Amino acid sequence: MESRESLLQALREVERWEKEQKDLWFWEKLGRLPFVLLDKMTPKFVREKLGTAVDEMAAFLETGGTYLVSDEAVYSRFRSRKPERKEALFGKEDIAKLPLAEMNSVANELTESRAAFATVQGATTGIGGIFTLALDIPLLLGTSLKVLQEMALSYGYRPEEKRERLFVVKCLQFASSDIVGKKAILDELSRFDDPATEKDVIAQLQGWREVVVTYTENFGWKKLFQLVPIAGILFGAYINRSTVQDVAHAGMMLYQKRRILERLRQSDGHEV
Repeated sequence: MESRESLLQALREVERWEKEQKDLWFWEKLGRLPFVLLDKMTPKFVREKLGTAVDEMAAFLETGGTYLVSDEAVYSRFRSRKPERKEALFGKEDIAKLPLAEMNSVANELTESRAAFATVQGATTGIGGIFTLALDIPLLLGTSLKVLQEMALSYGYRPEEKRERLFVVKCLQFASSDIVGKKAILDELSRFDDPATEKDVIAQLQGWREVVVTYTENFGWKKLFQLVPIAGILFGAYINRSTVQDVAHAGMMLYQKRRILERLRQSDGHEV
């Protein structure tokens, strides 16, 4: 297990990343404008398809829906690293005790795997312009939810628990928010494991529909180029890959910080 000094160093690295997230890229300010225009020119059947993302998010929060991932796929990656783990039962409790370096390594592997999948997905849905874009957004939402669950499992958390799925949604919300939103979410997540604020966190997520709206609107300028048939293949591949990488990295850092703080509290016997 890491020393207190190494945990504090890891925490400082996460906090440095958090500060970097508060720098707003100019183009993000324009993120919603193209989507407003896109909405006006989008056929009704396309808008209806985009609307399914809301229902799918509701199903995910309640039961995991079709997006709930298998923990075995993640645990097998940890088992393969050491022969003695292959035959033994190896799950959440065991992963929670592993060094952060190993957790980070598996999380990075999963990020690359999902990013590669998203690249192919984006290229495929970029073929038909606006019509295949309607399919792309729900698919990308699903990939993002799955990779965040894999980040959770990599750090010893269980997304089949409803409260953990709330954390997943907050991570997704963080990845698609502006500076003000990111700061508010970081403040919320810093108190996520405090029993005194548990009800507050859940109450804040009653507006989860806004997460989906923001998530789709923020595709605005990014997805605008994907509307061009054929050329959309390149844009779709790049945009989907970078989106999944951003979401996965946000989840990796936020779950890592959560695990670090838990270990510091255990070593100190008090809140950090």
